[in-house]
Amino acid sequence: MNLNNVVAVRNIKTVYRDGDKAIKVFNEDYSKADVLNEALNQARVEETGLDIPRILEVTKLDGKWAIVSDFIEGKTMSQIMQEEPERMNELLEQFVGIQLHIHEQRAPLLTKLKDKMNRKISETSLDATTRYELHTRLEGMPKHNKVCHGDFNPSNIIITPAGKPYVIDWAHATQGNASADAARTYLLFMLKGQEQLAEQYLRLYCLRSNTAKQYVQKWLPIVAASQSVKGKPEERDFLLKWADVVEYE
Repeated sequence: MNLNNVVAVRNIKTVYRDGDKAIKVFNEDYSKADVLNEALNQARVEETGLDIPRILEVTKLDGKWAIVSDFIEGKTMSQIMQEEPERMNELLEQFVGIQLHIHEQRAPLLTKLKDKMNRKISETSLDATTRYELHTRLEGMPKHNKVCHGDFNPSNIIITPAGKPYVIDWAHATQGNASADAARTYLLFMLKGQEQLAEQYLRLYCLRSNTAKQYVQKWLPIVAASQSVKGKPEERDFLLKWADVVEYE
């Protein structure tokens, strides 16, 4: 495989392009279980028929685990939003539409969102009382089985030159309550300092999904707690402040 053409560099991985293939190479100390789980998640979501890159193989390159998938030619929706701000409303409509289409799908072998959230809450540095409140709130939320992306933001959507959107990065996919997925997207906008866009997104999502805004907001402390264990120090204080709210206002 040709690893000369670097497409993206992240803390834990580097993505290369080799013709019509994308090669995601993980750092040497990255968990084998996490690599295999990401590939399995994506393979299971593929079976829904959603427009996503196909997994071609999982392999090792120079002692590092790698996932090989289709390379999708195009720009991320995030890039387009920056380059063409006059199209923001139109792009946000498309963004929400794609997320709603994902939530219409079912993938019964994906990890259950509630199980993952419970585990993440237990892993936080929050005090026992707050953890108890969060576990209790989570247990009281309705159980659904909708496909949830888990990291749905404009940088994970690639728009081809023909205008077709593909959703990438399914490492955090679960099945569960769609409003938890929406709450995470809202938080991701907030973490980037895009408060106005976050509020605009939430209004539009709730309008188009016929969901009460307060219902999505009830998920925010739970989602913030789970996000806080990802190990990003620059996000931790912000997220723990949100997770510590017993009733989000």
